[in-house]
Amino acid sequence: MILPIHVYGSDVLRANALEIDFAAYEGLQELIANMQETMERADGVGIAAPQVGLAIRLLIVDGKPFGEDDPELAAFRRVMINPVLLEASEETAEYSEGCLSVPDIHADITRPARIKVKYLNEKGEEITEDFDGFKCRMVQHEMDHLDGKMFVDRATPIRKKMIAAKLNKIASGKVRTHYKVARLMPKK
Repeated sequence: MILPIHVYGSDVLRANALEIDFAAYEGLQELIANMQETMERADGVGIAAPQVGLAIRLLIVDGKPFGEDDPELAAFRRVMINPVLLEASEETAEYSEGCLSVPDIHADITRPARIKVKYLNEKGEEITEDFDGFKCRMVQHEMDHLDGKMFVDRATPIRKKMIAAKLNKIASGKVRTHYKVARLMPKK
């Protein structure tokens, strides 16, 4: 089932997501399948639960769309439940990022070039894994969503000024996408 994606201005995107009790979370596998379908339909390579309105620590990354350019990404897909960043390199890398929750905006973002993450996979198995390159970028971008952060928060001050008007339009509900978005509730 395609889920509506929450966009910039939605409170759930700024919440600290709660850990999931894997054994007790009813409907988790269905949610994972729905998030995957939603991400694919929206032409995304990652999605976090807050983006579909749930403040829980769950994300999916999928490098398949980049598989032609980078064969290493063709089979890269991870479901991460309760991911924890264990290590981050001092070395950084810059890349232009975008986000399904911030349509039509991109910014060059600097992040650690390598990370180590511990998480549960969709089977409930604990995994510790190192990431670098674009895999590292996708994981960090989605993990930010679990902590109420968005890529635009990491943009340079000048870039933030340049995109401020566009962000305000999105937050006021003036957004067009080819995918379903959640309706923003007016601020009181």
